[in-house]
Amino acid sequence: MVPELKGLSYEERLRRLNLPTLAYRRARGDMIETYKILTGKYDGDCTQGILKLREENISRGNSLKLFKTRSRLDVRKYAFPCRVVNNWNQLPEWLIAAKSVNQYEGRLDKFWQNQELKYDYKAKIHHKLPQSVNVDLESQA
Repeated sequence: MVPELKGLSYEERLRRLNLPTLAYRRARGDMIETYKILTGKYDGDCTQGILKLREENISRGNSLKLFKTRSRLDVRKYAFPCRVVNNWNQLPEWLIAAKSVNQYEGRLDKFWQNQELKYDYKAKIHHKLPQSVNVDLESQA
């Protein structure tokens, strides 16, 4: 649709247009919805039982770690309550401690700003950032 980008790869077209992949948008949306559910932004009657918090107290990561249920079938494995657990549990405490949805979205965008998944749909979310980026983000928290 953009003639100047005709000979470029899909990944390079996304970079030039600054458009994230569907996989990145889905992962970002999942994290936002998880935040809303766990912080009570939705009616509790509607969200009860969707996500289950871990019962054991863990000192690493965030204070709202989720319990991952085992799934035999792909139908269940890729459903929202199962697919969000790994990404959510690896988020740092300062990120999920945001006071509002907008603040959370801003922090998540800064935390994930260098994700390969943003322009490469085959990539996976990684949660390790250079120490300098973590320090900068934590000071803004």
